Amino acid sequence: MSSRIQGNVIVITGASSGIGRATAFALAECGARLVLTGRRRETLEKVAAEIGSRAEIHIVPLDVTDQADFGRLVECTERTVGPIDIVVASAGQYIRGNAATLSEEDFQRSMEVNFYGVVRLALAVLPGMLKRSRGHIVAVSSVDGKKALPLDAPYAAAKFAVTGFMDALRQDLRGTGVSVSTILPGRVDTPMIANLSVPWISPKIESRRVAQAVIRAIRRRKSEVTVPVLSSRALILAAAVSPGLADWMIRLFRLEGTAKNVEIGDLGVR
Repeated sequence: MSSRIQGNVIVITGASSGIGRATAFALAECGARLVLTGRRRETLEKVAAEIGSRAEIHIVPLDVTDQADFGRLVECTERTVGPIDIVVASAGQYIRGNAATLSEEDFQRSMEVNFYGVVRLALAVLPGMLKRSRGHIVAVSSVDGKKALPLDAPYAAAKFAVTGFMDALRQDLRGTGVSVSTILPGRVDTPMIANLSVPWISPKIESRRVAQAVIRAIRRRKSEVTVPVLSSRALILAAAVSPGLADWMIRLFRLEGTAKNVEIGDLGVR
């Protein structure tokens, strides 16, 4: 199973911080050839310097809201590194606020980054993967993409869209040699929710735990990986059995958390 990572060309979006950064470090330890993308070259260069000689690293600045950037990403990677074997879509943005107080633009921005950022990456690499009859597309969604929390309407809507897209894509690509995996983390200790205080029953997990979930998904070609397993699956199962029961659990444990020194509608980047 190590051959599914070692020596493979892996593109990571959102590699500047949080889950993307942790995933870059984890995949570097597994011998991957990494292509790190993000909006700021200087931040990507800092990540590459910290990884050092543990892996071959290439940097391609990219804005997930710009469709043309994905064409340039594929062309640049194939020309300088080689065919893309695996992609990990981990770029994310968070908008918090009561749905009734937010604007349509808030929802559009969330969809642009959290949903279309995944779709654009998948559509950009699929022609090459299908031609070679091999590849793996991994997207970091969220437990919010299975059961929404209060104040998370724009983020949850985009993550539900990601989960649905990946679910359909996995079935569409059955038998082609291209695998599809969805990662469903709960709250993660990243800059995106640095100002959010969460209840003890659902603490923020470290980014490296999500990175390890990505590695498990790649090595075992798993359709979905939920992390943390018990608390996240309990909420998802409750929502499947009874949305009202899941709503009650959220209210009981105040799972939405409390924002500290953040105005409603402020953005955070994973």
